[in-house]
Amino acid sequence: MGSPGPASTPLAFDRLTVDYGERRAVDHLTLAVRPGEIYGLLGSNGAGKSSALKSIVGLVRPTDGHIQVFGSDAVDDGLRARELVGYVPESTVLYEALTPREFLEFVAGVRRLDAGIAGERMRAFAEAFRLGPELEEPIATLSNGTRQKVLLAAALLHEPRLLVLDEPLNSLDPRSVRLVKELLVRYVARGGRGVLFSTHTVEIAAAICHRIGILDGGVLRGEGTLGELRTRVARGDASLEEIFLRLTRGDEGLAEALAGLDRGADGLG
Repeated sequence: MGSPGPASTPLAFDRLTVDYGERRAVDHLTLAVRPGEIYGLLGSNGAGKSSALKSIVGLVRPTDGHIQVFGSDAVDDGLRARELVGYVPESTVLYEALTPREFLEFVAGVRRLDAGIAGERMRAFAEAFRLGPELEEPIATLSNGTRQKVLLAAALLHEPRLLVLDEPLNSLDPRSVRLVKELLVRYVARGGRGVLFSTHTVEIAAAICHRIGILDGGVLRGEGTLGELRTRVARGDASLEEIFLRLTRGDEGLAEALAGLDRGADGLG
Protein backbone atom coordinates (compact mmCIF):
# COMPACT_ATOMS: atom_id res chain seq x y z
CA MET A 1 0.00 0.00 0.00
CA GLY A 2 2.93 2.34 -0.35
CA SER A 3 6.60 2.79 0.41
CA PRO A 4 7.69 2.35 4.04
CA GLY A 5 7.91 5.45 6.18
CA PRO A 6 10.80 6.26 8.52
CA ALA A 7 11.69 3.24 10.62
CA SER A 8 12.03 5.47 13.70
CA THR A 9 8.43 6.75 13.51
CA PRO A 10 6.15 4.66 15.75
CA LEU A 11 3.01 5.32 13.70
CA ALA A 12 2.03 7.23 10.59
CA PHE A 13 -1.38 7.54 8.95
CA ASP A 14 -1.29 8.85 5.39
CA ARG A 15 -4.77 9.80 4.14
CA LEU A 16 -6.31 6.86 5.98
CA THR A 17 -9.90 6.29 4.91
CA VAL A 18 -12.32 3.77 6.40
CA ASP A 19 -15.79 3.18 4.96
CA TYR A 20 -18.62 0.98 6.20
CA GLY A 21 -20.79 0.67 3.12
CA GLU A 22 -21.89 4.19 2.30
CA ARG A 23 -20.90 5.60 5.67
CA ARG A 24 -17.42 7.12 5.95
CA ALA A 25 -16.00 6.65 9.45
CA VAL A 26 -12.48 7.99 8.81
CA ASP A 27 -11.89 10.58 6.12
CA HIS A 28 -8.35 10.96 4.72
CA LEU A 29 -6.72 11.05 8.16
CA THR A 30 -3.05 12.04 8.18
CA LEU A 31 -1.05 12.17 11.41
CA ALA A 32 2.09 10.74 12.99
CA VAL A 33 3.03 9.60 16.48
CA ARG A 34 6.60 10.70 17.15
CA PRO A 35 9.22 8.76 19.11
CA GLY A 36 8.79 9.36 22.84
CA GLU A 37 5.31 10.82 22.40
CA ILE A 38 1.87 10.19 23.85
CA TYR A 39 -0.49 11.34 21.11
CA GLY A 40 -4.10 11.84 22.16
CA LEU A 41 -6.87 11.32 19.61
CA LEU A 42 -9.76 13.30 21.07
CA GLY A 43 -13.28 13.03 19.72
CA SER A 44 -16.91 12.51 20.60
CA ASN A 45 -18.57 9.10 20.40
CA GLY A 46 -18.81 8.15 16.72
CA ALA A 47 -16.01 10.49 15.63
CA GLY A 48 -14.04 7.64 14.02
CA LYS A 49 -11.44 7.05 16.72
CA SER A 50 -12.03 3.32 17.18
CA SER A 51 -12.14 2.69 13.43
CA ALA A 52 -8.77 4.38 13.00
CA LEU A 53 -7.23 2.37 15.84
CA LYS A 54 -8.73 -0.94 14.68
CA SER A 55 -7.18 -0.41 11.25
CA ILE A 56 -3.71 -0.51 12.82
CA VAL A 57 -4.16 -4.03 14.16
CA GLY A 58 -6.08 -5.49 11.24
CA LEU A 59 -9.57 -5.50 12.76
CA VAL A 60 -10.74 -3.06 10.08
CA ARG A 61 -9.38 -2.93 6.54
CA PRO A 62 -8.80 0.60 5.23
CA THR A 63 -10.67 1.68 2.13
CA ASP A 64 -7.73 3.86 1.12
CA GLY A 65 -4.53 5.35 2.46
CA HIS A 66 -1.49 3.95 4.23
CA ILE A 67 -0.57 2.95 7.79
CA GLN A 68 3.07 2.58 8.81
CA VAL A 69 4.27 1.09 12.11
CA PHE A 70 7.99 1.74 12.51
CA GLY A 71 8.26 1.65 8.72
CA SER A 72 6.28 -1.58 8.28
CA ASP A 73 3.05 -1.42 6.30
CA ALA A 74 0.20 -2.42 8.60
CA VAL A 75 -1.71 -4.03 5.73
CA ASP A 76 0.92 -5.51 3.40
CA ASP A 77 3.19 -6.53 6.29
CA GLY A 78 0.55 -6.87 8.98
CA LEU A 79 2.20 -9.65 10.99
CA ARG A 80 5.42 -7.67 11.38
CA ALA A 81 3.53 -4.50 12.28
CA ARG A 82 1.37 -6.24 14.89
CA GLU A 83 4.43 -7.75 16.55
CA LEU A 84 5.40 -4.20 17.48
CA VAL A 85 1.98 -3.19 18.84
CA GLY A 86 0.21 -3.58 22.17
CA TYR A 87 -3.51 -2.95 21.76
CA VAL A 88 -6.31 -2.27 24.23
CA PRO A 89 -9.75 -2.26 22.56
CA GLU A 90 -12.62 -0.05 23.65
CA SER A 91 -14.70 -3.01 24.83
CA THR A 92 -13.28 -5.66 27.14
CA VAL A 93 -13.42 -8.75 24.93
CA LEU A 94 -11.76 -11.62 26.79
CA TYR A 95 -11.95 -15.41 27.01
CA GLU A 96 -14.37 -15.47 29.92
CA ALA A 97 -13.85 -19.12 30.84
CA LEU A 98 -10.16 -18.45 31.53
CA THR A 99 -8.67 -16.87 34.61
CA PRO A 100 -6.54 -13.74 34.17
CA ARG A 101 -3.43 -15.85 34.78
CA GLU A 102 -4.45 -18.33 32.08
CA PHE A 103 -5.29 -15.52 29.66
CA LEU A 104 -1.94 -13.80 30.22
CA GLU A 105 -0.14 -17.11 29.79
CA PHE A 106 -2.01 -17.56 26.50
CA VAL A 107 -0.94 -14.08 25.36
CA ALA A 108 2.65 -14.82 26.37
CA GLY A 109 2.56 -17.97 24.23
CA VAL A 110 1.16 -16.12 21.21
CA ARG A 111 3.87 -13.48 21.64
CA ARG A 112 6.52 -16.22 21.99
CA LEU A 113 7.78 -14.88 25.30
CA ASP A 114 10.18 -16.85 27.48
CA ALA A 115 8.10 -18.48 30.23
CA GLY A 116 10.32 -17.18 33.00
CA ILE A 117 10.26 -13.59 31.72
CA ALA A 118 6.51 -13.77 31.13
CA GLY A 119 5.91 -15.07 34.65
CA GLU A 120 7.97 -12.27 36.16
CA ARG A 121 6.09 -9.61 34.20
CA MET A 122 2.73 -11.13 35.11
CA ARG A 123 3.62 -11.01 38.79
CA ALA A 124 4.69 -7.39 38.46
CA PHE A 125 1.42 -6.38 36.78
CA ALA A 126 -0.67 -8.37 39.27
CA GLU A 127 1.06 -6.59 42.14
CA ALA A 128 0.87 -3.15 40.53
CA PHE A 129 -2.85 -3.50 39.73
CA ARG A 130 -3.58 -5.26 43.03
CA LEU A 131 -5.26 -8.19 41.31
CA GLY A 132 -4.70 -10.55 44.24
CA PRO A 133 -7.14 -13.49 44.28
CA GLU A 134 -8.83 -12.20 41.08
CA LEU A 135 -5.85 -13.56 39.17
CA GLU A 136 -7.18 -17.10 39.71
CA GLU A 137 -10.91 -16.43 39.22
CA PRO A 138 -12.80 -16.90 35.92
CA ILE A 139 -12.84 -13.69 33.91
CA ALA A 140 -16.62 -14.04 33.59
CA THR A 141 -16.94 -13.31 37.33
CA LEU A 142 -14.76 -10.19 37.36
CA SER A 143 -15.79 -6.53 37.37
CA ASN A 144 -15.32 -4.37 34.27
CA GLY A 145 -12.52 -2.50 36.01
CA THR A 146 -10.61 -5.70 36.76
CA ARG A 147 -11.09 -6.88 33.17
CA GLN A 148 -9.64 -3.59 31.96
CA LYS A 149 -6.57 -4.12 34.13
CA VAL A 150 -6.10 -7.55 32.57
CA LEU A 151 -6.34 -6.05 29.07
CA LEU A 152 -3.73 -3.42 29.93
CA ALA A 153 -1.38 -6.06 31.34
CA ALA A 154 -1.84 -8.18 28.20
CA ALA A 155 -1.06 -5.22 25.93
CA LEU A 156 2.15 -4.42 27.82
CA LEU A 157 3.30 -7.99 28.45
CA HIS A 158 5.65 -8.23 25.45
CA GLU A 159 6.97 -4.68 25.91
CA PRO A 160 5.71 -3.39 22.55
CA ARG A 161 7.28 -0.42 20.83
CA LEU A 162 3.86 1.11 20.06
CA LEU A 163 0.85 1.15 22.37
CA VAL A 164 -2.57 1.63 20.77
CA LEU A 165 -5.09 2.37 23.52
CA ASP A 166 -8.79 2.87 22.86
CA GLU A 167 -10.40 4.54 25.90
CA PRO A 168 -8.04 2.58 28.19
CA LEU A 169 -9.14 4.22 31.44
CA ASN A 170 -12.75 3.06 31.14
CA SER A 171 -14.06 1.53 34.40
CA LEU A 172 -10.77 1.97 36.27
CA ASP A 173 -10.69 3.19 39.87
CA PRO A 174 -8.81 6.43 40.66
CA ARG A 175 -5.67 4.62 41.86
CA SER A 176 -5.48 2.55 38.68
CA VAL A 177 -6.06 5.63 36.51
CA ARG A 178 -3.13 7.33 38.22
CA LEU A 179 -1.02 4.19 37.83
CA VAL A 180 -1.72 3.95 34.10
CA LYS A 181 -0.95 7.64 33.57
CA GLU A 182 2.42 7.29 35.31
CA LEU A 183 3.12 4.03 33.52
CA LEU A 184 2.59 5.64 30.10
CA VAL A 185 4.87 8.55 30.92
CA ARG A 186 7.61 6.11 31.93
CA TYR A 187 6.91 3.90 28.94
CA VAL A 188 7.65 6.59 26.33
CA ALA A 189 10.57 7.95 28.37
CA ARG A 190 12.46 4.70 27.73
CA GLY A 191 13.25 5.85 24.21
CA GLY A 192 11.93 5.31 20.71
CA ARG A 193 8.45 4.24 21.76
CA GLY A 194 5.08 5.82 21.09
CA VAL A 195 1.50 5.80 22.36
CA LEU A 196 -1.70 6.52 20.45
CA PHE A 197 -4.34 7.16 23.07
CA SER A 198 -7.98 7.70 22.09
CA THR A 199 -10.42 9.36 24.46
CA HIS A 200 -13.53 11.53 24.55
CA THR A 201 -12.51 13.01 27.91
CA VAL A 202 -10.75 16.35 27.53
CA GLU A 203 -9.27 16.34 31.06
CA ILE A 204 -7.42 13.08 30.41
CA ALA A 205 -6.08 14.28 27.05
CA ALA A 206 -4.86 17.55 28.58
CA ALA A 207 -3.22 15.78 31.51
CA ILE A 208 -1.01 13.22 29.78
CA CYS A 209 -0.78 13.81 26.03
CA HIS A 210 2.14 15.64 24.44
CA ARG A 211 0.11 16.43 21.34
CA ILE A 212 -3.61 16.15 20.66
CA GLY A 213 -5.52 15.53 17.45
CA ILE A 214 -9.19 16.55 17.43
CA LEU A 215 -11.28 14.18 15.33
CA ASP A 216 -14.82 15.03 14.26
CA GLY A 217 -16.87 13.15 11.69
CA GLY A 218 -13.78 11.20 10.70
CA VAL A 219 -11.89 14.41 9.88
CA LEU A 220 -8.89 15.81 11.78
CA ARG A 221 -10.02 19.33 12.68
CA GLY A 222 -6.79 20.34 14.37
CA GLU A 223 -3.72 18.97 16.12
CA GLY A 224 -0.79 20.14 18.18
CA THR A 225 0.25 20.89 21.71
CA LEU A 226 -2.25 22.66 23.94
CA GLY A 227 -0.35 25.89 23.28
CA GLU A 228 -0.49 25.38 19.52
CA LEU A 229 -4.20 24.65 19.63
CA ARG A 230 -4.79 27.75 21.74
CA THR A 231 -3.02 29.80 19.08
CA ARG A 232 -5.31 28.35 16.45
CA VAL A 233 -8.47 29.43 18.28
CA ALA A 234 -6.86 32.82 19.05
CA ARG A 235 -7.21 32.55 22.82
CA GLY A 236 -4.12 32.18 24.97
CA ASP A 237 -6.06 30.99 28.00
CA ALA A 238 -8.59 28.71 26.29
CA SER A 239 -9.15 25.33 27.93
CA LEU A 240 -8.93 22.16 25.86
CA GLU A 241 -12.70 21.80 26.29
CA GLU A 242 -13.26 25.24 24.75
CA ILE A 243 -10.86 24.43 21.91
CA PHE A 244 -12.56 21.11 21.24
CA LEU A 245 -16.02 22.66 21.15
CA ARG A 246 -14.84 25.48 18.91
CA LEU A 247 -13.12 23.23 16.37
CA THR A 248 -15.96 20.70 16.26
CA ARG A 249 -18.68 23.37 16.42
CA GLY A 250 -19.98 21.61 19.48
CA ASP A 251 -20.80 24.95 21.09
CA GLU A 252 -23.28 25.87 18.36
CA GLY A 253 -26.83 25.77 19.67
CA LEU A 254 -25.64 24.92 23.19
CA ALA A 255 -27.31 27.94 24.80
CA GLU A 256 -30.56 27.25 22.94
CA ALA A 257 -30.47 23.57 24.03
CA LEU A 258 -30.03 24.57 27.67
CA ALA A 259 -32.82 27.13 27.40
CA GLY A 260 -35.09 24.44 25.96
CA LEU A 261 -34.29 22.13 28.87
CA ASP A 262 -35.04 24.95 31.31
CA ARG A 263 -38.41 25.55 29.64
CA GLY A 264 -39.17 21.83 29.85
CA ALA A 265 -38.24 21.77 33.53
CA ASP A 266 -40.44 24.81 34.19
CA GLY A 267 -43.34 23.09 32.46
CA LEU A 268 -42.94 20.03 34.64
CA GLY A 269 -42.73 22.16 37.75
